[in-house]
Amino acid sequence: MTAAPLRVVAVVGTLSAPSRTTALVELILATLAARTAVDTRLIELHTLGPAFTGATDRDQVDDEVADALRAVEEADLVIAATPVFRGSYTGLFKHFFDLVDQYGLAAKPVLLAATGGSDRHALVIEHAMRPLFGFLQAWTAPAGIYLNSGDFDGTTILNPEVYERIEMAVNDVVPVAGALAAVRAGNAAPVGPVHV
Repeated sequence: MTAAPLRVVAVVGTLSAPSRTTALVELILATLAARTAVDTRLIELHTLGPAFTGATDRDQVDDEVADALRAVEEADLVIAATPVFRGSYTGLFKHFFDLVDQYGLAAKPVLLAATGGSDRHALVIEHAMRPLFGFLQAWTAPAGIYLNSGDFDGTTILNPEVYERIEMAVNDVVPVAGALAAVRAGNAAPVGPVHV
């Protein structure tokens, strides 16, 4: 039996386009697609922003935002990426994940990625993003991916070390996402305390 493609949903908390953060996510998605069968969806929050920024409850979002939230909750793997401003993720990024079901990411593999103007923001993954997804009970990949503006020419990634970091992160998440997808599909028995 051939395994179904992994359902990969990438959420990009950028505020505009074109975006270095989106360019990074597109490279991660391409690396995943070269490694395993994937069905991908890219959610750029700046396109949804006006439809949910005033919502204080999930019942207040429109159908397009509700569909994006469901896609994240039903994904086998989530890529969560944001530009960094003043040492943290964007407000749009945080607000979107505030609307995700409380247990919608429980035990779900999440690959964390961020871009910033300098290495002063490099710890955003450890000090801001990982705690957020820890609260949501997600399994965050050990290797996060952070790029600064010096790694780019516009939205073109120049730094060859980035490709190695992406490979490392993909190697972390693909086996976990594949195993959990098999459990959800009924093709494997769960090992340990996995909630599906």
